[in-house]
Amino acid sequence: MPIARLRGVVEEKGDDWMIVGVGGVGILASVPSSASDAVAAGDRASLFTHLHVREDALTLYGFATADDLALFELLIGVSGIGPRAALALLSALDYPQLTRAIVSGQTDALRRVPGVGQKTAERLVLELRDKVTPPIDNGASPQRPPREPSRDEEVIAALMGLGYSQSEATDAAAAVDGADAALEERIRLALRGLAKA
Repeated sequence: MPIARLRGVVEEKGDDWMIVGVGGVGILASVPSSASDAVAAGDRASLFTHLHVREDALTLYGFATADDLALFELLIGVSGIGPRAALALLSALDYPQLTRAIVSGQTDALRRVPGVGQKTAERLVLELRDKVTPPIDNGASPQRPPREPSRDEEVIAALMGLGYSQSEATDAAAAVDGADAALEERIRLALRGLAKA
């Protein structure tokens, strides 16, 4: 059964997920960091949702606004952009920033998101430029700067690009020692850990 809205109490949350209690059931939703940052455990949350169905998994994605949901659904319609990449785009750039980057062809801003290369950024601009409309900026509110990806996020994106699942990549990145090591070294260590698993 499709789930269009999710309303309840936030029981737990992380950078890109939250568990919302509804009628005695805790429902896990993957969310952009902006949606997670806006609530604390114990707060009531209301999310617009998209249920992504694969052969091996059902994943619920949640968004604070209908605009974010609509943009997410446009993003995953682009070849090469899966739900995780779409969520990363909406976490790194808020709705006004992301739509402006697409409409104005700012591929550099898109490429700063883990997992988005030059060709994918160009495809996003080509396919969505005429489908999105940035909000009018009246100067009333300052834009937040793009969130820099964490070192773990870069490792996870690299491992997922090599075909590992998100959970495998997340566990491998978390297990890497040497927080000050270069990205390439952290990826190498994560791959070594996966090989031993």
